[in-house]
Amino acid sequence: MHKIGQIGILHVIFLVMTFIGLKNHVTILPPILDHVKRDGWMSVILAAVIMFPWLFLVLFIHNKTEQKPLKEWLYQKIGKIPSSILLYSVVVFIFILAAFTMCETLLWVNATFLPNTPKLALLAIYIILCFLLISTNMLTIVIVNTFVLFFVVVFGFYVAIANIQVKDYSLIQPFLEHGVNPVILGVVYPASGFIELLLLLFMQHHFKSKLRWYHLAIMLFILTGLTLGPLLGAIVEFGPEEAARQRYPAYEEWGLVTIGRFIEHMDFLSIYQWLTGTFIRVSLLLFIACDILNLTGQRKKIWKFMFFPFFFFCLIVIGLDDTLFLHLNGNEMLITTFVCFLGFSILLSTIALISSRKKTKMAKHPENNQN
Repeated sequence: MHKIGQIGILHVIFLVMTFIGLKNHVTILPPILDHVKRDGWMSVILAAVIMFPWLFLVLFIHNKTEQKPLKEWLYQKIGKIPSSILLYSVVVFIFILAAFTMCETLLWVNATFLPNTPKLALLAIYIILCFLLISTNMLTIVIVNTFVLFFVVVFGFYVAIANIQVKDYSLIQPFLEHGVNPVILGVVYPASGFIELLLLLFMQHHFKSKLRWYHLAIMLFILTGLTLGPLLGAIVEFGPEEAARQRYPAYEEWGLVTIGRFIEHMDFLSIYQWLTGTFIRVSLLLFIACDILNLTGQRKKIWKFMFFPFFFFCLIVIGLDDTLFLHLNGNEMLITTFVCFLGFSILLSTIALISSRKKTKMAKHPENNQN
């Protein structure tokens, strides 16, 4: 296999930390805090435990596809028309995911530090930056991600350590205050982020080597930590009730950070974290869509066929009422993502299983194949 321009597993893990980590670090916190309150951390751990066996389903598909581009493998196994319907559906859903991430970030920007800047101007600038990145290649995205992720991680540890003085871990008690049901029902929110690991299958032909079960387990472990960190931080710093009322709990934690007695307002560092996270997440999602549509590396076609449809998607989403958008983004989109990705993973594994059995049957009875 040609290795030049492909990426190592370590860089795959870095990509996961950014493009899925943003969702788990930011988007899923409000619904968990709203529905599960102080026991939300239990939902995260339970979701990780439940999703661990699912990783072997992803690994099964990865091995059966032999690291070929998923679109080509589907063409071979189920034909052009069924695979095209399936792949175009995935592209549309990826567009929706990217549009919701983009608009969530712009609403936050508009509500916090740029209240007088038109959303349309912010949207145009941000989309242009993302398309400049996806017009390159996977290796460029990886390099940019590695550079920005270093500072994101440093700032993340900084806010966690700086706020130790205001944390009260007694606030996570009593355990199971509202019973077990909210914890179980809340599992779907962190699982909605974990299940996006399925998107790695659309990038597998860019990997230098095959994924192993422990690679996926490491990713799941990191994502669990990225979810638990700000979630527990919000609970022990503000209390479960106040944290549940906050629109952006992860951002509010930065408001408590100070350096000594005289230096405050360190929350500008969170602006870097969120904006770079969105930049990588949206760019990578759209790059996957480009790859599915065979547009990778074709700059003119990417701008011609991808830019305006995505801009249109974003205009629709950003035009929604803020309350409706927050409800859709924090509930329906998370649940829909989990259900759709779970269904897609089951469908892919079924196709892989059937094709594997046919191959085995043909190997055992070659005379039938000749006839």
